Amino acid sequence: MDYAISCFFMWRFILKKIGYGFLLMLGVITLVFFLFTVLPSDPARMMMGQRSDIETEAAIRKEMGLDLPVGIQYLAYLNDLSPVSWHKTKDTESFFFLDDNDYQYVRLVSFDESALVLKKPFLRRSYQSKRQVLEILAEAFPKTALLALVSIFFAIIVGITIGILCAVFKDTWFDRVALFFSVLGMSLPSFFAAILFAWVFAFLLADVTGLSMFGSLYTVDDYGAGQYLDLKNLILPAITLGIRPLAIVVELTKNSILDVLSQDYIRTAKAKGLSYRTILIKHTLKNALNPVVTAISGWLASLLAGAVFVEYIFDWKGMGVVIVDALDKYDFPVVMGSLLYVSVILVIINILVDVIYGWLDPQVKLGK
Repeated sequence: MDYAISCFFMWRFILKKIGYGFLLMLGVITLVFFLFTVLPSDPARMMMGQRSDIETEAAIRKEMGLDLPVGIQYLAYLNDLSPVSWHKTKDTESFFFLDDNDYQYVRLVSFDESALVLKKPFLRRSYQSKRQVLEILAEAFPKTALLALVSIFFAIIVGITIGILCAVFKDTWFDRVALFFSVLGMSLPSFFAAILFAWVFAFLLADVTGLSMFGSLYTVDDYGAGQYLDLKNLILPAITLGIRPLAIVVELTKNSILDVLSQDYIRTAKAKGLSYRTILIKHTLKNALNPVVTAISGWLASLLAGAVFVEYIFDWKGMGVVIVDALDKYDFPVVMGSLLYVSVILVIINILVDVIYGWLDPQVKLGK
C-alpha cells in the first residue's frame, strides 16, 4: 500500500513538472514569435534579394502567410510546431498550410479538405538556403553536444582533483594559487578566454602545441579527397568552455570535503585508527560530491546554450556558428528554431534533474 501511494505521488510529481515545462515552452514560443514578428524586416524581400519586384514579393508573402493577421500567423506557427496538427489537403490558401514535401506525417483523422496528422515539428525553412531548419539544427547540434560533454568532463575530472588537493593542503601556497585561478576562471568571460587561448596556444605557441586557431570536428584534407576526424580541434574550445564550471567544481569540492571532515562520524573513524587516506576516499568523497553533482547538472544545460561565442571564435561548426551566421543574414527561421531547439533541451534537462531529486528525496516528491 505504501509503495502504491509512493508511486502515485511520484507520477503526480512527474506530470506536474512536465506540465510546467509545457507552459514554459509555450511562453518561450510566444515570446520568440512576437519578438521576430515585430522586427522591422521583410522576409519576402530577404528571400528575393536585390532582384525583387512588387508582384513576386506579394506572391511570396501570400505563400508564407505573411499577408494574414498576426494572430492567424501565430496559430499557424503553433500548428507547424505541434506534433499533432491540422493538414489541409486542398485549400492551400488556409493558414494551416502544410506541404507534403515538408512533412513526413501519419494521418489520424480525415475530413473533406483537411486531416488531423501526426508529424515531426516543422521549424519552417531557411530564407537563405531554403533547407528545413530542423535539418540544419540536427547537423549542428551533435557537435555542440560533444563540445559541452567534453567540457563538463574536463571540469569534473580536473576540478574534483584540484578540489581534493586544496582540501588536503588547506591554507598552503597550493590552496591560495588554486583559489586565485578559480576566482579568475569564474570572472573571465568565455569570449575573452576564447580569444586569449586562441592567441596564446594556437598562435604564439603553435609550433609547440600543434593546435590551430580554427577548425571543426572534421577537416578536409589538402587534396580535397575527403574529410577526416580531427579531434585536436576540440581541445582549445573544450578547455575554454570548461574553465567556469571547473572553477565552480574546485570550490564546491574543497568546501564540501572540509564540511564533511568536520562531521562526528569522521571523528569516530579517526578514533578507530583509520588512515587519513581511507577516511578521505571511503567515507568523505561519497557524501562530499552531492553538491558537485547538482552543480554539474545545471552547468551541462548552461554549456549547451552558452557555447555560441566560443564556437564562433574557434569556427567550431556547431549551433553557435549557425546562430551567428543566421543573425548576420537576418535568417529569422533559423534563429527562431535555434532558440526553441535549445529551450526544449534545457527544459528536458531541468525536468530530468527535478525527477531525480524527487526520487532521491521523498520530501521533494511529496511536494513538501
